[in-house]
Amino acid sequence: MPSKRGAQSARRSVAEPASTGLRERILSATRELLRERRFDTLSVADILAAAEVSRASFYFYFPSRQAVLGELVRDAVAQGQQAARPWVEGLQDPVAAMRAGVRDGARLWRDNAGVLMAIVENQGSDEGLRALWLEQMNLFTDAAAARIESDPQVRGRLGDLDVRAVAASLTWMGERLYYLAAAGIPPFHDEEVLVDVLTNAWTSILYGRPVTPLVEHPAG
Repeated sequence: MPSKRGAQSARRSVAEPASTGLRERILSATRELLRERRFDTLSVADILAAAEVSRASFYFYFPSRQAVLGELVRDAVAQGQQAARPWVEGLQDPVAAMRAGVRDGARLWRDNAGVLMAIVENQGSDEGLRALWLEQMNLFTDAAAARIESDPQVRGRLGDLDVRAVAASLTWMGERLYYLAAAGIPPFHDEEVLVDVLTNAWTSILYGRPVTPLVEHPAG
């Protein structure tokens, strides 16, 4: 008669996929598919075929394709938080840190365009994705609001304005312009234009000093 420990090990071996790399294969395959296809055209079967995993393996790690997208979005947002860290933590001159963070954000959106465009385009029709995106965007709003509150000059400049509302407005403006840039929509497909516009918007509102563009752009 097998021991209880042996029976438990046997059950685990049946329930769990053998390869610990399957989860990453699912994530990687979905990320690659989203470079060429819209999320609303993808099925779990498409992901299974691209990742070369079984349906059982997929559902062991993820309850749905939306959950896979959610994981990819959280990873991209974590990178975005890291890009914003010098400004959020006051580690550099605020304007220089702002420009560097905006540029890193633009490149992050470019490199993760399929994933981030998917969440933006599908959150309006999927309650779970909407909750996820609001949660992730609130991370940036919270950080910006805290940074504003920590700077007496900026706080004084804003007067009676609701700090969180200001932070949310700037955050969501960034989301929209980054999305347009990732979609290749002029003029924001030009990284320098995007960086100049967003940096000027943030610094003008918070510090009252617009930034001179580093590159002159031809008119028209």
